[in-house]
Amino acid sequence: MSASQLYHYFSDKTALVHAVIQYQADRVVGSQEPSLAHLDSIQGLRAWRDSVVEMQRQTQCRGGCPIGSLVSELADQDEQARSDIAAGFERWHAGIRSGLRAMRDRGHLASDADPDNLALATLAAIQGGLLLGQVQRTTQPLEAALDAMIALTNP
Repeated sequence: MSASQLYHYFSDKTALVHAVIQYQADRVVGSQEPSLAHLDSIQGLRAWRDSVVEMQRQTQCRGGCPIGSLVSELADQDEQARSDIAAGFERWHAGIRSGLRAMRDRGHLASDADPDNLALATLAAIQGGLLLGQVQRTTQPLEAALDAMIALTNP
């Protein structure tokens, strides 16, 4: 694709980068939103875990996390890109947090559990599991990370 074709659709490079970040966030988080909407039980949490692992199996653990991959490329170079990536992660975090809050409210988590921190730790576990899985070409690190987080949430 020529530069003139790119500039036909995007006003500048920053607009193109923003569109790529938004696309990746929509692709990753958007594909999980149906599962995230059912994170109101341990079974829902396990079903979501299985869908995340299956997505990695389908890609043969290549590419890691599409949002996470953008971090190393853009976060230290472009403050707006860093902010856009952070918004994508926050959207993911919010979906997990909402499910964990529903679990706590239904008595499936300890009443003093902190859904915000559990969701953040789960997102961090996903990122680590995806990164190690990419290097090792296996879903085992992702499975171990998510299984450990589920074990923490299961009273």
